[in-house]
Amino acid sequence: MKRIVGSKLIVLLFLCLSVYDTDAAHIVGGDVTYTFLRFNADTTTVTYRINFTIYRDALGGGADFDPGDLAFFGVFREDTPGNWVEARTPITGIDPTTPVRIIPNDDPCVIEPIGRVSVEEASYIFEVTLPIVDVNYMISYQRCCRNETINNLINPGDTGAAFDVIISPQAQREGNSSPRFNTFPPIFICAGFPIMNVEQSATDADGDLLQYTFCHPFTAGGTFDANSPGGNLGCCDCVRPSPEICEPPFQNVTFFPPFSMSEPLGGDPIVSIDPVTGIISGTPEVTGQFVVGVCVEEFRNGVSIGKIRRDFQFNVLTCNRQVEAGVSSTDMIMDANGETTFIIRSCGDTSLTLRNTSTDENFIRTYDWEFFDEGNLFFTQSGGLDMADANVTFPGIGVYTGMLVANKGLECSDTALFRVDLFPEINGDYEFDFDTCVAGPVAFTDLSSTGGDRLVAWSWEFEPGSTSNLQNPNFEFRDPGSMDVSLIVEDDNQCMDTMIRVVDYFPAPETVVIDPSNFIGCDPATITFENLSFPIDSTYDILWTFGDGGTDTVVSPTYTYLEPGNFEVSIDIVSPIGCEIERDFGELISIQESPEADFDCEPDQLTNFDRTASFTDLTDIAGAWSWDFGGVGTSFVQNPTFTFPDTGIYRVRLTAFHPVTNCPDTISKLIDVIPVVEFHFPNAFTPNGDASNDFFMGNGFFEGLRDYDLTIWNRWGQLVFQTNDPREGWNGQEFNTGKRSPQGVYVFKSTYMSPRGENILQEGHITLVR
Repeated sequence: MKRIVGSKLIVLLFLCLSVYDTDAAHIVGGDVTYTFLRFNADTTTVTYRINFTIYRDALGGGADFDPGDLAFFGVFREDTPGNWVEARTPITGIDPTTPVRIIPNDDPCVIEPIGRVSVEEASYIFEVTLPIVDVNYMISYQRCCRNETINNLINPGDTGAAFDVIISPQAQREGNSSPRFNTFPPIFICAGFPIMNVEQSATDADGDLLQYTFCHPFTAGGTFDANSPGGNLGCCDCVRPSPEICEPPFQNVTFFPPFSMSEPLGGDPIVSIDPVTGIISGTPEVTGQFVVGVCVEEFRNGVSIGKIRRDFQFNVLTCNRQVEAGVSSTDMIMDANGETTFIIRSCGDTSLTLRNTSTDENFIRTYDWEFFDEGNLFFTQSGGLDMADANVTFPGIGVYTGMLVANKGLECSDTALFRVDLFPEINGDYEFDFDTCVAGPVAFTDLSSTGGDRLVAWSWEFEPGSTSNLQNPNFEFRDPGSMDVSLIVEDDNQCMDTMIRVVDYFPAPETVVIDPSNFIGCDPATITFENLSFPIDSTYDILWTFGDGGTDTVVSPTYTYLEPGNFEVSIDIVSPIGCEIERDFGELISIQESPEADFDCEPDQLTNFDRTASFTDLTDIAGAWSWDFGGVGTSFVQNPTFTFPDTGIYRVRLTAFHPVTNCPDTISKLIDVIPVVEFHFPNAFTPNGDASNDFFMGNGFFEGLRDYDLTIWNRWGQLVFQTNDPREGWNGQEFNTGKRSPQGVYVFKSTYMSPRGENILQEGHITLVR
């Protein structure tokens, strides 16, 4: 029987999916056992057959099993607790038995998500004779490496393995043989539900009591010489550590949290091992590769005399099962053994169709249904795909069990258990009451009934987002309309029924409320009247009158008053079923005459010589003023005076406010502060060096002029001076550096462009006096 969890299951595969390099990664696991052979004549030595069984990935491309000349087995003695010394030179030259290819234990009913999987097994078998002593012996083998892709170890690609067995003093004296594992774990186990019957039990030839636990795998070796051809026997960080150098104790592997020695695969429930049977169970949830250690400890007369350890690798993958039986259900339960039962509930109906959800139909040939009443078979149905669903009339109210078997008697079959709970009928019902013409709450009264003991829950939905859990609630709708009000009622059997009724809700509002409730403004005044009355919508007949002859019929109109005056507003509302309400709002609206802003400015013309203006308000109705002088200043007096900071054209804006309504009116005018250039020339000059009238040049205010040019000519038409700088004058010499010009009359010509772009020409005669 399989637990049904859907089409996707988890596979545990003993597989190495990648390698570290060809001389390192390949190890899947291993274990060591010993078998008593004989004592010597005086019982001072004991001889054992030692069996090191190693497992490797047959398809991962890793290193092969070590040949005899590279397989070194250390023999150690524990002289003091935790202090191991070499008891003899390492044992070597033991070639592995011919590797046995373990063909995957293919489950024909599982569709593997990857190619074929294979693991190879080889055993190193030899005899060893040891003096009987009062301390432990250890026989060990160290080898690197594991796969980089292992999920539950830290730095798995650098982690090797150490396989060992300890022979206790009692085991030596009594000629004990260690337990032997009965089977290697299955090549793959489909999970996604509890792992079932993954057995790691062992047999003890001496009949000792065995106890099973998860324990720490050991690590040894490293990748220091991983790229050397064949690897070297030597350092403890090498692929093949030397037993003579690398003595016990060996380090535990380091688990990557949240995984640990006792929970190497995690899972829900946690994957664990039964201490009595050695059966591994649980539900792994995370896909990947996981190292697991299993220890078998043997007890004789209540005393532990030895322990063997198996180190192996689980791979958790996703795959599909060919056949999974399933039944459409309202719930599922799982018992302590991991068996799932589908629960089908029905309330008041004893004739049911049970829907078959088994997969995959491509692999299913037959369906067999069986139904039981208190253990007695009362209905069966068998057939092919056309008989997938079962139509059953049950004897009456009660609890029935059954099973659906897909492919009964065939190689790939599966069984689904189900339970049918038939309860008495439940009927949801209610009534409602309200004043159809005056808006108010609607009273809902539950009329539901059940064949069970009692009703236990009510769930009302009046409109989207508006609910109640009361048995008999009141609810007031905000909007009118035909409302689908639903009631879901539940009884003590968890049976539910739904009743939906239409509530036609079209009353007139209980009172009429509008906004604004009063208004004072200036003409023209545009007002939006918001109708706050409810319930109301566009299906209602509405008539607004605004007191100046204007009307409107929308729910919330926008209206413009063009003339001053006081106006009464009224509204009449009639619902779709003829319910009416009206209301007058006396003198709701007061419209005042708007001001007309105006102003004057003196002087009429401003220049850079006089930038101060006086402004006079000319508004007819005003109680407050706001002046903006082109962004360079403001004022709030009625008639301000303002000095502009520079020449230019400024937009001066006056906003005047009505003294009662504060209604504004704005006017703006352009004020031009003209840049004026005053530039003139003398008619004579005396360049005699007395610091008085020594230069001929223009005088006055010439800030802002451009493209200046001054030329001076003698009576024969010869140019004697020229400059583009209005601040440079003629000193009476040719171009101010040549020979002195004689006394006499000269002609000058001056051109420039004013700040506003006007071309100016000045010309005349000057007299040079010496």
